[in-house]
Amino acid sequence: MEYNFSSNRPSEGIVILGDQVINNSICFRYIGFIVQIDGEIDGDISSRIQVEWLKWWNASGLLCDRKVLKLLGKFYTMVVRLAMFYDAECWPLKKKHNIKLSVAKMRLLMCMIGFTLRDRIQNKYIRVKVGVVSVEDKIRESCLRWFGHI
Repeated sequence: MEYNFSSNRPSEGIVILGDQVINNSICFRYIGFIVQIDGEIDGDISSRIQVEWLKWWNASGLLCDRKVLKLLGKFYTMVVRLAMFYDAECWPLKKKHNIKLSVAKMRLLMCMIGFTLRDRIQNKYIRVKVGVVSVEDKIRESCLRWFGHI
């Protein structure tokens, strides 16, 4: 393995493995996380939202009854939210990331209990009905727990 540094342009190094040149990448997946060259977490958040929907669709055939809303809330808390917020205490979240995560969560909860946007039900009523808290509160709690304050 060989790495040739350019004295004028250090970011354009060439990695050669045997006879093959390895291309540079702006992002890659490492142990389930998407690491980007610019330090942003947009790719990781999009990936976590996809994982959230995947976990829901895997179990949605069993849990599509409006009579078991508290069970749906517990399922969301124990399976879906854990998959979505795995290792979120380390994320440097911005406001756009919080909005993206809360929109994805509310879309999932509305799909879970059978409401649509036409029903015009406020998010806080949906969260109370299912028995979950907001995304910002859970991420703040996990960050504080990680720092040892809870």
